[in-house]
Amino acid sequence: MNYYAGLDVSLKEISICVVDDTGTTVARGVSPADPEGVAGWFRTRSLSPELIVHESGQLSIWLQRGLAQLGLPALCIDARRAHKSLSARPNKSDAADAEGLAQLARTGWLTPVHVRTEDADQLRTLISARGQLIDLRKDLEGHIRRILKTFGIRLTGIGKGWQRQGFRNQLAGAGEREPVLRMIADGIGK
Repeated sequence: MNYYAGLDVSLKEISICVVDDTGTTVARGVSPADPEGVAGWFRTRSLSPELIVHESGQLSIWLQRGLAQLGLPALCIDARRAHKSLSARPNKSDAADAEGLAQLARTGWLTPVHVRTEDADQLRTLISARGQLIDLRKDLEGHIRRILKTFGIRLTGIGKGWQRQGFRNQLAGAGEREPVLRMIADGIGK
């Protein structure tokens, strides 16, 4: 007999439902929201599903990778498409959604989503963090320029990275004239 599992994932716990080939519910329950917890839940019940389905969401990439590393046949499906079929069910709860996902796994009526590799996510994280830091630096420089204009100090523009030192030198010069601006210049130089 083949078994199919559906996981309804939340931040604290995962509702699990397992159905057989005929669509009859074999087991249902809750596990901690981590791959080891899910694997342990299946182990304690001696269940080896053919397919484990969960929806795309906040934890889906991490969960998918963890389940794959544990050797579980997991598949992340498109949450928007799954929602269409799950919303037709009369009972709307985590347990009912898990059962609906298990039925989708059994019937094969699902749309898998691509789960990025960990290397791709690390690169995205670095690029995103760098972009955020650049935006913060630009915002800070613009804020300082606006503050200095109230004192009649107009700094030259920064078009290239090497001009950034010129900005710092101009700010330090303004700090020589105004003690309040000196504190700003000292903070930027660090």
